[in-house]
Amino acid sequence: MIQPQILRDKVKSHLLEQIQQGKLQIGKTINLAAVARETGISVTPVREALSQLEHARIVKAIPNRGFIIRPLGTLEAKHLYETVSQLEVMALESTPFSKEYILELRNYFEQKEIRNSISTRFEFHKLLLANCTNPILLQIIDDLKARLFFYEQILPESSLVGQQMETQNDAILNAIAENNIPTAALILKMHWMTVLERVQNQFAKD
Repeated sequence: MIQPQILRDKVKSHLLEQIQQGKLQIGKTINLAAVARETGISVTPVREALSQLEHARIVKAIPNRGFIIRPLGTLEAKHLYETVSQLEVMALESTPFSKEYILELRNYFEQKEIRNSISTRFEFHKLLLANCTNPILLQIIDDLKARLFFYEQILPESSLVGQQMETQNDAILNAIAENNIPTAALILKMHWMTVLERVQNQFAKD
């Protein structure tokens, strides 16, 4: 018999994947029965997975309606980006880097054609911190980034911003290669603050 936790985690992964693919929109009601059919899992684990996502502030329970994707807000964006930046700095400081792994990170980044895409940037950060010795910290960061993804989606594409992000990532890797983790941490934090500023500017336009 499959453990309930495994079923719940499977549903959660399915929902997060739909978020990353843009299939779940802000304010849209999530149909529990439809999710159950898509995953082949009963409604109870689906509801449990959504309750977990509610704690992560990704969805919101509405009486007599079910769960919806939580609306965005400027204050939440500020808190979210500041928290992710601080947690990633903590993770960076707990990550051992070998010369081989730094080279692997450089090769990964240089092979990507669209360096400013959300998925590419998120994946680069995930790889950057993959060897962090604190798995709980990494899980918290992943959960927060699932919510962060919605804010990233409102940003228009910009080649200039892409070049800026590329420069910051190169600087992070250069600092790590020189064993200058404090500088790498500072640039990493600046990266997220740069994105936060763009999000705030976008809210001001809308």
